[in-house]
Amino acid sequence: MTEQVTDWQPTATLAALRQRAELLARLRRYFAGQGVLEVETPLLSSAGIPDPHIPSFTTTPGPDGEASRYLNTSPEFAMKRLLAAGSGPIFQVCKAFRRGEQGKYHNPEFTLLEWYRPGFDHLRLMDEVDVLVRQLAEGHRSLGCSEKLSYQACFQRYLEIDPFNVDVSMLKSCAQVQGLGEVAGLSVADKDTWLDLLMSHCVQPHLGKEGPVFVYDYPASQAALARIRPVEPPVAERFELFIDGIELANGFHELQDAHEQRERFEADLVRRQVEKLEPVALDERLLRALSAGLPACAGVALGLDRLQLVLTDCSHIRDALAFPYERS
Repeated sequence: MTEQVTDWQPTATLAALRQRAELLARLRRYFAGQGVLEVETPLLSSAGIPDPHIPSFTTTPGPDGEASRYLNTSPEFAMKRLLAAGSGPIFQVCKAFRRGEQGKYHNPEFTLLEWYRPGFDHLRLMDEVDVLVRQLAEGHRSLGCSEKLSYQACFQRYLEIDPFNVDVSMLKSCAQVQGLGEVAGLSVADKDTWLDLLMSHCVQPHLGKEGPVFVYDYPASQAALARIRPVEPPVAERFELFIDGIELANGFHELQDAHEQRERFEADLVRRQVEKLEPVALDERLLRALSAGLPACAGVALGLDRLQLVLTDCSHIRDALAFPYERS
């Protein structure tokens, strides 16, 4: 049968759809038992994400002068506004959208579980992520012991370099040694670009083969919306979860300072300009919420499509989706 004849059908099996329903039911039972409130926030926003590495979908301006909107890449900004308004601990299961991200582990439209815990730091939240993932894995897969590794320790273990004490030329040489010759000749001068390359190609594939691996304390330059701890060298209080070499979650000890957040956003806008990307409207409502007072908290986004993939018999993200992007 041709693809055109069968493209109306789901790519996930009925068994996979049942697994998804069970996954959602289990996580909701967990959060209900913990007293964490389920919330909903808009998928369309008047403000965008300034991070140049996260491309957004936008709507077309309306004929009556209605402004274009951004499809959310994460519910983070709106959920922080709820936290600042006194919501207490909250979680959300929602669709998120990132333009241009499509492949074995990427679909431009995907499902996120995101939650925030007032009073937690990133270390305590790592423990809760581990507990939840293990509960969701029951009956599907046995997970080995979890490991927590600093970003620095990962590079030292798998590449024998200290990411905080190398320059771009040393990172390029490392890429060459690791067989990344096709990119080792690039003239990119940004250190984080080289660190990301080595992390994704040479470190990440090793992570989570025996059990969940949490990588924490990223370089301060990769803080995103996380606090920076003023040690030497300073580190971002951020973590990521990996199983089978696949990134599943990204969590922060959340930045509360509105002034610092604005400075980070404005620095991202400058980078967008340098890279000739379209400018985006900053989320002034988020910045006002931070000024009003975000409680000390930690938050994490976990990709449910990828989680189902690693916990069940799926080999491609489309196996966890009723209708992936190409059949939407």
